[in-house]
Amino acid sequence: MAEITAAMVKELRERTQAGMMDCKKALVEKNGNMDEAVAYLREKGLAAAAKKAGRVAAEGAVESYIHMGGKIGVLVEVNCETDFVAKGETFKELCHDIALQVAAANPLYVNKEDVPQEALDKEKEILRAQALNEGKPEKIVDRMVEGRIEKYYKENCLMEQAFVKNPDITIATRVNETTLATGEKISIRRFTRYECGEGIEKKESNLAEEIAEMTGKK
Repeated sequence: MAEITAAMVKELRERTQAGMMDCKKALVEKNGNMDEAVAYLREKGLAAAAKKAGRVAAEGAVESYIHMGGKIGVLVEVNCETDFVAKGETFKELCHDIALQVAAANPLYVNKEDVPQEALDKEKEILRAQALNEGKPEKIVDRMVEGRIEKYYKENCLMEQAFVKNPDITIATRVNETTLATGEKISIRRFTRYECGEGIEKKESNLAEEIAEMTGKK
């Protein structure tokens, strides 16, 4: 059992605005894991961010980000409840961070729930075959697959990914922090990522052969 310190309780309270005792209980329940404790409080309806979840977020902004001298470009739509918040620095910083995250980490989906069942079934099939090929006992394979699916979510779902500017927290936590700071529901609606040359089969070239062709010496 991890030691639950006063500093941990204070941090969780700052993130969620939940009561001190509720924060301590959440940390105990989740063995000191801060992100899981945040999720626990939200599920119980004790976190301030959770109470805003049912509200409508129809305002916001579309943020763009260009990286690596124009080689990677991102468009992301982040929503909030009012135009006032959408024009604030706190919200703008979040939008920039999300666009940066998409550029750097290349997620495929926003949330776990967005992963198509067909894609999930195929991934589980591949992971199961891998586990069996590794010689793992049949009785523990399914448990291993579930564990590896969680890793798949963390790699491919934006909200589950570790924040590139602070890997100690997830994007979900980063969004939750902005929700608490602004007092409004914040949600990431969609994103598009472009990478120059992506999907194009590049021709392999041989410099010596090209020179020979140009000089007629081939």
